[in-house]
Amino acid sequence: MRKLIISGKKLDSRLFIGTGKFPNKQIIPSVVEACETQVVTMALRRVDLKSKEENILDYIPETCILLPNTSGARNAQEAVRIARLAKAMGCGNWVKIEVIADSKYLLPDNLETIKATEVLVKEGFVVLPYMSPDLMDAKRLVSAGASTVMPLGAPIGSNKGIRTKEIIQILIDEINIPVVVDAGIGKPSEAAEAMEMGAAAVLVNTAIATAEDPVEMARAFSYGVKAGRIAYLSKLGRVLDKAEASSPLTGFLG
Repeated sequence: MRKLIISGKKLDSRLFIGTGKFPNKQIIPSVVEACETQVVTMALRRVDLKSKEENILDYIPETCILLPNTSGARNAQEAVRIARLAKAMGCGNWVKIEVIADSKYLLPDNLETIKATEVLVKEGFVVLPYMSPDLMDAKRLVSAGASTVMPLGAPIGSNKGIRTKEIIQILIDEINIPVVVDAGIGKPSEAAEAMEMGAAAVLVNTAIATAEDPVEMARAFSYGVKAGRIAYLSKLGRVLDKAEASSPLTGFLG
């Protein structure tokens, strides 16, 4: 299958994972291996270079692309500051912009996200912005230089699945950069559904981290993403409103 290309990086895996909510950090390398991910996101606030035990970076394999996120930022200025800190700490120049001022539903602020994207792209960052699905804002992010758009499928951490399916489909059809479905995906079948729609990738955290067996759930998500991608490339069959026999009935038994 064709590789996913983001900012010149060729990726075999179309499953990105997060690092929050796991029962312990020691399990993260096994999760990464099981799902074969190449992109791992983490909140900068969980990085503590002074403490070996608490430093999340010690548990992310060096083969992975680090995708620090700006979790905790309430406006563009705070997001930019967190991104600069991550880069200064050696986390690279990829960043997932999260600007969330809504503490109840944790929905992203698209306007502030666009502002942060404009600033960071000019500074050489590879920006992957988390957004509420909206076509015009997605186009504004493209114009700002975003490398992907990452619309939410459902409120973050909810495991409710793709509740914004129709709008995400519009983004997939109309946006000329990769669309990565982020937040809300709770089952491997839902990851497959996103890929069948034509999403470039999915980002999963809570559904894997809170499973009874996170390692095996990570493996299941890997299979789901691969199956959905193959189905998309194979072109799904037509949907009919009535039954149609798979074998012709004419001439049967004379």
